[in-house]
Formats: sequence, C-alpha cells, structure tokens
Amino acid sequence: MRPLLAFLLSFAILCPLFAEEAVEETDDYYDDEFLFMEDEEGITVTASPETTQQMKTITREDIERLHPLDAADLLGAALDMPLVRYGGYGNDVSVTMRGFDTERVAIMVDGVPVNSRQSGDFNLGAIDVNAIDRIELVYGGSDSKYNVTGALGGVINIITARKQDEGLRLSLNASNTSFIPSDYKERSGAAGAFHPEDLFDSQNLSVSAGFGAEQYSLSGSLFTNRAANHFRYWDYYDIARRKDHNEVWDMGASLSFIQDLPQWATLIATGSVYYGDKNIPTSGSSSIAGDQTDFSTRQSLVIDAPRAFRDDLATEASLTHNWSRIGYERAGTRASSHNEQSLLAINRWNWYPWEGLTLNASGDYRYTYLDSTDSGRHDGHDGGLALTAEIEAFKRFLIIPSMKLAFNQSSEKPAEFVPVPKLGFAWQVSDTFSLKNNYFRSFKFPDFDDLYWKGAGFSGNSELNSEDGWGVDFTAAYRTDILGVESSVFAQWTTDSIHWSNDAGVWKPRNISEGAFFGIDSSLRVTGFPITNLRASLSYQFLLSYLLSSVNGELGFAANRRIPYMPMHTIGVSLELTGSEGGSFILSGHYESLRYAETANITKLKPYFLLNFTANQPIGENISAFMVLRNILDWSYESMLDYPMPGFSITLGMRITKDFAPKRGDTEE
Repeated sequence: MRPLLAFLLSFAILCPLFAEEAVEETDDYYDDEFLFMEDEEGITVTASPETTQQMKTITREDIERLHPLDAADLLGAALDMPLVRYGGYGNDVSVTMRGFDTERVAIMVDGVPVNSRQSGDFNLGAIDVNAIDRIELVYGGSDSKYNVTGALGGVINIITARKQDEGLRLSLNASNTSFIPSDYKERSGAAGAFHPEDLFDSQNLSVSAGFGAEQYSLSGSLFTNRAANHFRYWDYYDIARRKDHNEVWDMGASLSFIQDLPQWATLIATGSVYYGDKNIPTSGSSSIAGDQTDFSTRQSLVIDAPRAFRDDLATEASLTHNWSRIGYERAGTRASSHNEQSLLAINRWNWYPWEGLTLNASGDYRYTYLDSTDSGRHDGHDGGLALTAEIEAFKRFLIIPSMKLAFNQSSEKPAEFVPVPKLGFAWQVSDTFSLKNNYFRSFKFPDFDDLYWKGAGFSGNSELNSEDGWGVDFTAAYRTDILGVESSVFAQWTTDSIHWSNDAGVWKPRNISEGAFFGIDSSLRVTGFPITNLRASLSYQFLLSYLLSSVNGELGFAANRRIPYMPMHTIGVSLELTGSEGGSFILSGHYESLRYAETANITKLKPYFLLNFTANQPIGENISAFMVLRNILDWSYESMLDYPMPGFSITLGMRITKDFAPKRGDTEE
C-alpha cells in the first residue's frame, strides 16, 4: 500500500512542475575584470576563474531554508545527490557524483583538499553545517578549476571562511527531532515497551558569531549533537523493530580570521576541531556494537594576493595541517586505533599577460604519516604541478587546455609520476544560453588501507595499480529570471578500478580491470510563474554503470553487471511557496531506483521514495521558527545493505539572530 501511495503522490507532484533543482549553477560569463575571485564580500580562495565543467552552488540561503542534519544531508536535500548511509545521524555516509563515491570525489574545505590518504574519504559530519557559507560542486574528472588529484567524479569545495560585514552578529540554532513512539517486537519476539523518550530522540545546538571591522574580521562557531537513533523500522520479515545500540554524541568548533594586508593582499587563518563518541552496530539490527571515538583537527594559513608585484599577476599560498584519530573498541575483540597526520602546501598563480589569455599555474605537496593498528606505520608523499591556459579564441568562446603532472610515493612503493591532461571548451552563445564540452583523463592513486590493511578477515594488496580512465561530457544551459534549464551528458571509462572482494574467506582489494559510466544530469527551474511567490524544481539523473570485468574474468556489456550502490534513476522534485514576510513552505520528494549491494549483482536494494516538508516562519525581527517533516510516508528502506534508515520524523527548531552592525546613514557628528 505504501509504494502505491508514494507513486500517486509523486505523480501528483511531478505533473505540474517544470523546474530545476533548488540550486542552480553559478554565473560564469567570461569576464576577466574579476579574474582573481573577488566579490562583494571580499576574497575567498583563489582558483581558476573559469571552468568548462558543469558547476552547481549551494548558498547560505539554501542552508537556512532546508535545515539539513549535516553537510551530506545538505547535498542530498539541495541537489538530490544519491547518498549511501549506514543509518541515522552520526553514521558513515558517502556521496556519489556521476557514479563515483566519496573516495573518488575530491573534498575540499576553503580550497584545501581534505580526503584522508588512509581511506580516501572524509567525514562530512565533522563540519558544522551552520558555519558553511556556500558549497561549490565541479562535476567530472581531471578538475582544472582547483587542479586537485583524485577527482574522478568531481570536486566538492565547502567554503566556511568569508569576510564579515562591519559590526557584530550573533546567531543561535536549536532543534529537537522526534520519532513517534509505536509498537514493535524485541529480538526475543516479545512486545517492546512503550518509549515516550523517542519524542526527544535527537537534539542540535549551534552558536556562531562574527565581527567585522575595516581591516579585519573574525568569525567562529560551536555545535553539539546528541542522537539516540531509536527509530522504528521493518526487518526482512516485515516485522516492526526499534533501532538500538547506535547512540551518537558529537561536538565541534571552528574559527576564522581574515586580515587585509598592504598591496591588496589578504591573510586568512582558519582552524577547526571535532570530537564524536559513537556506538557502531556490526549490522543494522545487531545487538553487538562497538564504541568508536572520532577526533580531528585542522589548521590552515592562506596568503591571498590578487595583485602580486604587478596588476596582471595574482598568487595564493597556503599551508594546512590535519590530524585525525579514530579509535574502536568492542567486547571480545582487539581495540584498534588509526592516527593520521598530514602537512599540505599549495601555491597557485594567475597571470593575465594580454587580453584573451590567462595562464594558471599551481603546485601542491602533501606529506602524510599514518600509525594504525591495522594498516601499520607508513608515510608518503603526493602532489603535483599543473598548468592551465584560458584562451578566448573569439568573443565569449573559451578554450581551456590543462595538464597536471601528479606524483605519489609511499613506504613500500616507489615514486610514480602520471600526466593528467584535460581539454575544455565553453561558449556563451548569448546572455541566456551556454555550451560546455570536456575531454579528460581521470586518475587516482591507491589509499593506504587498500595497500596495507591487515585486520581480521581483511588483507590489503601492495600490488595494486592506480585507478585510471578517460571521460567526455557536454553541458547545455539556458537561464532567465523565470526559467532555468540545464542538461549534461557524460561518459567515463575506467581501468584498474579498486574493489574489495571475498577470496577464500578473506576480503581483499583487487583491480577490476574495466568499468564504464554513461549518464545524463538534467534540471529545470521555474520561478514566479504562474504565481509570483512560487518556485518549482525538477531534477533527473540517469546513470548506466557497467562492471566490465571482475575477479572471475571478463564480463562485457552483455553481462549487464552494475557497479554496487549506483541507482540508474534518481529524481528530485520540489515546490516552494514564500510569504511576504520571509516565511516559506517547501514540499520535496526524492526517488532512487533499484541498487545492487555487491559486484555479483545478486543482492538487491529496493527502490524508495522520500517525501519531506519544511516550513520556515519569522517571529519578530530576530527570531524564526522552523519545522521539518522527513520521510512523511514512513518508507522502510536501506541505503546500505543491512543498515535500515529512519522512518517518519519531526524536527522542530528555532533560530535567533542579532545584528549589531551600524545602520546605514549613521555618522559621527
């Protein structure tokens, strides 16, 4: 009955909508007047000013409208990106871009890569979502905007540092998430007790402050979450159960300082710390859980000079230190810990020698030291040199060739140097219509865990080759104030893709020789029609991901074997109505089609549809209240095999803001 009801509701929502996803691509008209990434809020991070790749941006306004649980939830809510979660808040989560998971997507914070060299991933929950200013997404491999390595699926740049306007600002966010207490069965088969405390299952508190002066600004944030994750779900026998042994408590803080220096230069200093105490069940319904503690800290210093020595030259230099520690304990097993430290240096240059030509050169170097009970002690060096040219062949037509020479070396592997080329074209046909086209190589070195892991039942493979591939994409976009339409068609071919598989009872990573990805990413947006305060959106992602060979031999396209956890169809719909006083009502739906849980494509994860509702209402000048209803249909589904996801929940919250900025027109007598 629930699938039929979901289908009828989704059909009713889809029929009247002609729209784009909630967030659209940034304007990228090719104007070198703002070559060095300056805007009305001050310098952020220097990068290549243009890109021929598909881009999307999540703004601060989107964050305040959607009230996401964490950064991963924000990506799913704003852009309908497929997520792979191990349950409720605080559990592992992976985002996917064009069929590639987080380990194959370059994650950046304020323009600095943060993917772990041990595992390749990054804990998106370690960032206070209320401290994020915006998120930029660059789709496709061989990124030439930031020239980072390992971006097979694309780049996600989370920007937290921004120059504050003059004056003092304070903000407080508080919320409570409830799961409705209901009947369920214990593991013994007995009826479960009634738990009214589930009405107070999870709480979030976030406090932020910012102060701006003429020459400098300072901002900081604190957050903490407590999540019991005691939601009801249905097991494989359609019996109602109550989730347990998955309680999470975490907290974090961030601080940024921006100082104007002589000669147009800017100093940007940022730091953050995160701590999490989490119960991690061995499977979604298991009574056996281990205690995991996460700790990480990051410090970064950036010198940004948009006018370096001369007016046509800009540079940025950054130095970043990262330290993370993951500890795990479970009764009857050996405790494990993983300490990783890295030091990363980046230098980027932009040179505008004459009209119609921009040269971008960059270099990055990272040293990493790992001390792990399971992967051992290892150190490594990686980075590269990159050169990009932006050639305006004729008015509004850009040709952007790029080349990066990437290198990698670790304790037991010799140094490897790999050229990673890309050629892109961008044509702004008119003020409303643009075309983009890219040809690129995508490349990723193996992680330390893939090479050296020696845990119980698992074994790394020091003979692994790097993941390699080629790709092409075409993007067309049409935008007006009322209508926005964008569609990107892409194809990527990968070789030596690394996947873990069972070999005589031992899980081991292997190079599966070939994989192919074909897809379409389309979106539409309608704003102010037929009602002035109405905004409607629709997004559709189509993906064919073929596993062309496995450890058992060649497969080919005829075998129709798919990459695990990659849905063929992903649909997002949204209908937003805004009030004259700043309130809003958002009804949104998210659909993912059938997915497979392993490379053999035997175990299937059923399709699911999530219907959500968000309401925002100002209460006076400084206070606003919000309500988020998630999974209204109480859909029972799994994002990761054997890890059930939460059913229907209600989040009630309040935001209090106070602006002590001087009012315009106030002057000293």
